[in-house]
Amino acid sequence: MNDTVIYRARRIVTMNPSRPVASHVAVRDGRILGAGSLAELEGWGAYRLDEQFADKVLLPGFVEGHSHLMEGALWRFVQVGFHDRIDPDGRTWRGAKSIDAVIERLAEQDGRLVDGRQPLVGWGFDPIYFGGRRCNRHDLDRISTTRPVAIVHASLHIVNANSAALAAAGYLRKGIVHPGLPLAEDGLPTGECRGPDAMAPVAAEVGMDRGLLAADTEAIRAFSRLCVRKGVTTATDLAAPLTPESVQGMLQVTGEAAFPTRIVALLRQLAQTPQQLIDRALALRGQSTERLRLGKVKLVADGSIQGFSARLRWPGYYNGLPNGLWYTAPEQVREILALALANGVQVHTHTNGDEATDMVLDAMAAALVRHPVPGHRFTLQHCQLADAAQFRRIRELGMCVNLFANHTFYWGDAHYEQTVGPERAERMNACATAIATGVPFAIHSDAPVTPLGPLFTAWCAVNRRTAGGRLLGGSQRITIADALRAVTLGAAYTLGLDGEIGSIETGKRADFAVLEADPMETAAEALADIAVWGVVADGRPVAAGST
Repeated sequence: MNDTVIYRARRIVTMNPSRPVASHVAVRDGRILGAGSLAELEGWGAYRLDEQFADKVLLPGFVEGHSHLMEGALWRFVQVGFHDRIDPDGRTWRGAKSIDAVIERLAEQDGRLVDGRQPLVGWGFDPIYFGGRRCNRHDLDRISTTRPVAIVHASLHIVNANSAALAAAGYLRKGIVHPGLPLAEDGLPTGECRGPDAMAPVAAEVGMDRGLLAADTEAIRAFSRLCVRKGVTTATDLAAPLTPESVQGMLQVTGEAAFPTRIVALLRQLAQTPQQLIDRALALRGQSTERLRLGKVKLVADGSIQGFSARLRWPGYYNGLPNGLWYTAPEQVREILALALANGVQVHTHTNGDEATDMVLDAMAAALVRHPVPGHRFTLQHCQLADAAQFRRIRELGMCVNLFANHTFYWGDAHYEQTVGPERAERMNACATAIATGVPFAIHSDAPVTPLGPLFTAWCAVNRRTAGGRLLGGSQRITIADALRAVTLGAAYTLGLDGEIGSIETGKRADFAVLEADPMETAAEALADIAVWGVVADGRPVAAGST
């Protein structure tokens, strides 16, 4: 039986600089034999010509370099975000445009629950859209004073809880002194829990603990369905506890013959010592498969800018709020980076504020003096406020960045008006500066923080328009070609997978995004509107909605 398939397409955008465009691509055993004309590919011998994509456009399978499998699990709870969202099955959930609308939506679900003690959870909430009005425990007590109720902020860095949830977590008492637990005038917590330490007890009481972050098998499948809808063939779980049980579940699902998504799961530093963290990463590396890649580490240096928990350099927050939190102590970051370099373990570090970026760059410089490792590709994730001088340091240290392009749309107006002010807002997620300084970069969604969708992420980087229509930092706009490279080969590079995926060329995995229009011939403002047919995963076509 012939095992070579040649796919014909209206156009194939390869991301291979030696042959950027083709009309046909030959696939054998899940890998690319070559891309070019039919006459050229016939030299590989007998084949079957597949013309189902003759009117479509193929790109390398999109690589989502910063996402979380919990996107697949959160849809079990109540979506209360400000913007509309599409779930893994294609249903649109309308945004909740006020705190009252959030409470109303949760109250509707409360009325459907039979067990009076079953926790009620909402997700996607962000009070920055409501003029600075923060949600408190009294707001959520309007839903129930007996049932634990919690809402997870869109940033995933804050949880709000009602009195019952606070009591269950041991927080409903006076005398608490914790930077992540602001107090109300009555001396009790307001109900807002900021940062992982403060969030953890409440999360455990409402079913949002690390078990959810680990994602069960059905959540992984739901996440994969969403990936197929958006043309993604490789995605990250960028902050995973990777317990033995969760790894076993990942291995089970990704090992299924029909599973169409490659998962790169990074071990998050939580309660481990630096040595335990690196030892665990090394042990996980040995369990990697073609569809599940393990052995990398994720650190979180600070919080979120819109949640006012990111660490900013002087002059701080535009509205005068106090500086944010260190999620990982600087001295611990220094120790982990040095140990990781010494043991060949790649580290991706979340830095939102520019002070956090400075801290990690200083730590990296010191670690490289002790362990000079070329080609390490340690990556700063988000790195939203980095200025040109910091980008030059990033390049000098051999690091990469993965910029949060979607922030321009979702929070750009708030950054301009509230969090960092006009000048710094215009330099946020500076893709053009990354190109100018020669820093390898990707762009991402951080799903579920914002919706997964590389074409929309590319649109954000190309247009830099906010939800309110403001052009924010026009000098940082990049071309469509550069944006597409960032969600394919650029993201693959940050993960050390650019030799396997990210472009359509001989020897690489036969992973393609199948589009209904050519992004290279599309107006910049229409880039996000291109329909996605589905993907080809390891040479196998998978239509959106078919899994």
